[in-house]
Amino acid sequence: MKRLLNAAILGLFISVTAACQAENKAAEQNTSKTAADSVQVENAFARAVPPGQPNSASFMTLVNSSDSDHSIKSAASPVATTVELHTHTNNNGVMEMRQVPQIDVPAKGRTELKPGGLHVMLIGLTKDLKVGETAQLTLTFEDGSTTTVEAPIQDVTPPSGSGHMGSMNQQAH
Repeated sequence: MKRLLNAAILGLFISVTAACQAENKAAEQNTSKTAADSVQVENAFARAVPPGQPNSASFMTLVNSSDSDHSIKSAASPVATTVELHTHTNNNGVMEMRQVPQIDVPAKGRTELKPGGLHVMLIGLTKDLKVGETAQLTLTFEDGSTTTVEAPIQDVTPPSGSGHMGSMNQQAH
């Protein structure tokens, strides 16, 4: 009887220990997840531009599946010498494009980068952006993690007054 009781206690101890280890491992996996692991990029595309046009932009939807807020701090692309995060603002009826320090993606939320709003600005194009090709973009998050996106190049008509083709009052660089 004593031997059976000892075996039962030992079995219970092993079960509790295994359960605690599994719980700790799951907690470690959740805390070690990077922003790049948590934020998915959907519907990315870059705007096609006529030959010789020096600048373009890329747009996408960012979807954060985590319980933590995240942000894109910078971007890079081999198709441009400079890549900046931008938004448009309406200043007394004049649309102005401005650089922003980051693009926030709220916990369990979505952030849409679209013409006339937030976008990734491609400055000093190193090649013509032609419909049917792709532009590679690397997004860097607040924790230093990165994700690389292949954005199809599409023919997109800019919203009236958005200025991506030269009629923009650009400030705050």
